[in-house]
Amino acid sequence: MRPRLRALLTALLCGAMISSAAGSSQAAHLAEAGRGGAAPVVRTDTGSVEGRLGTDTRMFQGIPYAAPPVGRLRWASPQPAASWSGVRPATAPGNRCAQAAGLIDRQSTSEDCLYLNVTTPVRSARKLPVMVWIHGNGFINGAGSLYDAQRLAAMGKVVVVSFNYRLGVFGFLDHPALDHGAAQHLSGNFGLEDQQAALRWVKRNAASFGGDPANVTLFGESAGGTSVCAHLVAPGSAGLFQKAILQSAQCTGRKWSPGPPTWFPLPRAEREKHGLDLAAKVGCSDARAAAACLRRVHVDELLKWSDYGLGSGPSVGAGVLPMSPEQAFATGHFNRVPVIQGTTRDEHRLFTAAIEAVTGRTTTDADYRQQIRTLFTPADAARVLARYPAGRFHSPGEALSTVVSDWAWGCTALGRDQALDRQVPTYAYEFDDEKAPWFSTLKKPDFPTGAFHGSELEYLFDDEQLPGPVTPAQHRLADTMVRYWARFAYTGDPNGPGTAPWPRFGTGRHVQSLQPGRTEPVDLAQEHQCGFWQTVGVRSEARPAPRP
Repeated sequence: MRPRLRALLTALLCGAMISSAAGSSQAAHLAEAGRGGAAPVVRTDTGSVEGRLGTDTRMFQGIPYAAPPVGRLRWASPQPAASWSGVRPATAPGNRCAQAAGLIDRQSTSEDCLYLNVTTPVRSARKLPVMVWIHGNGFINGAGSLYDAQRLAAMGKVVVVSFNYRLGVFGFLDHPALDHGAAQHLSGNFGLEDQQAALRWVKRNAASFGGDPANVTLFGESAGGTSVCAHLVAPGSAGLFQKAILQSAQCTGRKWSPGPPTWFPLPRAEREKHGLDLAAKVGCSDARAAAACLRRVHVDELLKWSDYGLGSGPSVGAGVLPMSPEQAFATGHFNRVPVIQGTTRDEHRLFTAAIEAVTGRTTTDADYRQQIRTLFTPADAARVLARYPAGRFHSPGEALSTVVSDWAWGCTALGRDQALDRQVPTYAYEFDDEKAPWFSTLKKPDFPTGAFHGSELEYLFDDEQLPGPVTPAQHRLADTMVRYWARFAYTGDPNGPGTAPWPRFGTGRHVQSLQPGRTEPVDLAQEHQCGFWQTVGVRSEARPAPRP
């Protein structure tokens, strides 16, 4: 697949994320401003910001949390944002971080992009939990402002913070010439360092917005969920959050193919080899001059390579992320906080639909068989085809989607539930609205899209890229999910009045199924045939080599 084509695809796929006295004074000022209908003004540690008033919320957008990572600060650890005098308008999002255009994302060439957004209820007499959202889209696309959090903040009575972080080659280039120096650590995880800087901003400033800096929940989906995995493991993230929610995270288990491993945490040696290769592609192969050379390359040229070969994602080994999430969860060496963790039932249907949309080619029976033979050993490929015959589905594309949803998503999530619950309170879920509204800008495939990757987002946010719930039952499910997520932010337990009981995962195989009209535990292992998948062997060459 051509690099540009794959960049467009990955952009869609991954898709699928604050002193006490001063804080009390600012919270009182906010409440007074709300009653009078005036634009709310809050003082942060770098200056005052003026937001805008919604019906039930206050919104502050485009607040700088770190200095622009431009010039000599390209591939540097995030530096403090400059202070300002007077009142800074905070009524529009900051620049999106540099990214190529995707099927549903517009291009940005701005490296001045480290901005965040804060949404609060109109008024509150007490400090509220803070929920910090990390957006997904494969570490190469997206922005925090895509996720309107007014409903979550108002109904859940929480403060919601979202932010931008460096993406693609700007956020995740691993190259020895960039180690140390302007980087406080080894290179390769600048995007994760940005996320840590945003969390430190929250710790300093949350009280000024009515939030409790000692009660922070970190949550994210897809690449954002992978980021949450990384922060559970990263020593530098310890103490910056007290609870975590992982939505459709790919941070343990098999790195499914077809397609690049993209947003998976990968060994540093692998990421570094990729970085050296990329540097040579842009004319910076001289090791002694590589850092200066790379910083001179125009942003447009670098954007061509953000999804080259391995794609973009965290580097594992020393530096920010010394241990992989998989190893950390298995051994208990991670930041011990309560966790909600889950996936959607039909994760891979989005991926198959996107591949078909980009290529203009519908998956055929021959394509399906070839993909299975590429993924699995010859004997086991035959078993998979017998267990998942194309004729049992609406189309070969749906058959392929079901295989990967079961093998690489459902059963992997189950293993992660089991590993996490041995160490921390874990509440597992599966989002299962089989009629979740599809993208208005993306052609539907020739099979039902089901509970596709990222489909739960429109139930928590007013998502700019998805139309949102339609039926009364879907709206009730959205309310239920907001209550679950917000209660977890308050107490570390999603249970409370007005919702069905959600048992802790424990040692079983049951997770909370989130469906319109029904919320109850289901047997995830049975649903995704995990007993069968434990016996299936993967071809060693299943993961593709980097493409020129």
